[in-house]
Formats: sequence, C-alpha cells, structure tokens
Amino acid sequence: MTASAVAAPPGRSPRRRFRDWWQARTPRSDTLLLTQRNVYILPTRAGLLFCLTLVVLLLASINYQLNLGYLLTFVLAGAGIASMHQTHATLRGLTLHLQPVPAAHAGDAAPLSVVLTTPGAARFGIGLRLQSASASTLTWIDVPAGGQATARLSFVPPRRGLHEVPALVAETRFPLGLFRAWAYWRPAAQVLAYPQAEAPPPGLPATSATPGGPAVARAGQGAEFDGIRAYRRGDARKLVVWKKAARALEGGGELVSREAGGTAHLQLWLAWEQCGDAAGEARLSRLAAWVLAAHRAGVDFGLRLPDLEIAPAQGDVHRRACLEALALWR
Repeated sequence: MTASAVAAPPGRSPRRRFRDWWQARTPRSDTLLLTQRNVYILPTRAGLLFCLTLVVLLLASINYQLNLGYLLTFVLAGAGIASMHQTHATLRGLTLHLQPVPAAHAGDAAPLSVVLTTPGAARFGIGLRLQSASASTLTWIDVPAGGQATARLSFVPPRRGLHEVPALVAETRFPLGLFRAWAYWRPAAQVLAYPQAEAPPPGLPATSATPGGPAVARAGQGAEFDGIRAYRRGDARKLVVWKKAARALEGGGELVSREAGGTAHLQLWLAWEQCGDAAGEARLSRLAAWVLAAHRAGVDFGLRLPDLEIAPAQGDVHRRACLEALALWR
C-alpha cells in the first residue's frame, strides 16, 4: 500500500478518521461470527460503583486489620471477575445472520429478522438494536443451548430507493450487570423503499378503450362489461363490483364499478402525465397509491413513466414490478 493511500485527506476530523478506520476493520457481511477480536467489554456504572466499594472495603480491612473484611473483599472481587468472564462469553461464539429484508414504503418500518445461533451452552439476556437508536429500543432475546432464536427489529427508510441496512449493535450485561459486552455489525443487505403512497388515495384514472380484444366480463342481460373504473355517484347497483367492495374498504381503498361497452377492450393505464401539476416525488407517490388501489381492485393495469412502460397485468408480481420501477426511477 502506498503512502498516498494511507494518508488521510486534509481537513478530516478525528471522529471521521476513527469511523473510517472502524469501517475498514468491520467489512459488511450478512453473517457475523462473534469472536475475541470483535467483542468489547467495559464496566457499567454499577460495575464502577462495585469497584469503588471493593476499594473502600479493602482500605477498611487494612486499617482495622479485619480478617473477615479481607475475606469479604476477595470473595466479592472473585465474583466480579467471574461475572466479567461470563458477560464476555455470553456473546463470544454466537453467529448472527440477517435474513432477506422485504421491501417497504418510505416512512414505513422495514422488518429486520436476525437469527442468533449458538453451538454450545444457552445464552441469556442478549439485546439487539440499531447503532443509531437509543438503548431503550433494545430487543432482548435468549438463545437455547445448541439452537437458534430470531430477534425482530425494524428500520424506517426515510425516502424511496435502495438503502443500506444500518449498523447493528449486539450487547449483554448478563449475569450481574457489572459489565457490558457489545459488538458492532454492518450487514451487507439493502432495503428497497417504495415511494410513500399518497393519502388519502386519489381516484383511479379513467380506462382507455382499445379496438378488439375479448370483453373482461359479461352481464346477464346482454350487456358487455369491458373494464373496471372508479365508482361514480349515480352508478347502478348492478355495476358495482361487490366482491371487491369488502376488500377495498378494509384496505382503505375505493369502490369500483364495471364499465359497459360493445367491441372495445378497456385498459387501465397509470401514466406520469395523468398526475397533473404535481412535483416529481408527489407524482411518484400518487402513482404508488394508484398501483395499490388497482391491485386491490383486481384489475389489469399498466404503468407509464418517462422512458419506461410496463404492460398491463395483475397480481403480486406485477404490483412489485411497478412499485420497484417507481422506487428506482430517476
């Protein structure tokens, strides 16, 4: 390595230099084995008070020549040393593995599932949290002997796009709380954040007719229904898709009605130009709300963005493809 590669750029603060050194020491990985090298330990506030108490007991025993005082002091000191060893051993040897992280909407919590595995004795009182979060957000878990346990955390992506999973902290104060052992972990996984859906969701755009093609559904009295659109006041009851009504209302969506026609096949297109004068991110939020509403309604819909078009379809795979396109659009 050359001297220029080692030298730090001028103007960097000591804190930034330490962070860069620490990140180089802990490369990103979705699986981490805790060893002697990456588990740290320090006394807690209670541990410091315990040490101060031992010093006072020792001085008093020396001053008054108390044999029982010596005995009590050294017994307590031995218990403290054993506690330190047990606290460090609670983390040492554990394996942490981050399961695949599902996508989430910006501003919503993305669930993180961490599997803890121990090859030997049971581990108790292990806490996990995001490094940027406070200690009050720790998720506590015990790992059975020779088994696994899953800890569930959450991360809120602030905006759409791909985000790195933030660094995690695993810690314990077991058994006496005199020492705190901890380890830092930088997962390599990324979280895909969809645009935050506009709320309340706006009405779906009108369907467009294309010549030919089979009708989507047929009514009993000879009328043909080629598509589905948002419910309009005054629509006949027989046009309302009642099978979709309950699901739409439970999901916060909207009622939809069948649209009659003769020979045209109606398609629902969700296009960038249909969002009016909204700004770029606001348009993406509206399109995301339309994608969710059209999916809940169970209709075929397509997505049109500048330089991108997704053909009409339906289902979970199509919904995810449309939301992913919105999340990664530039």
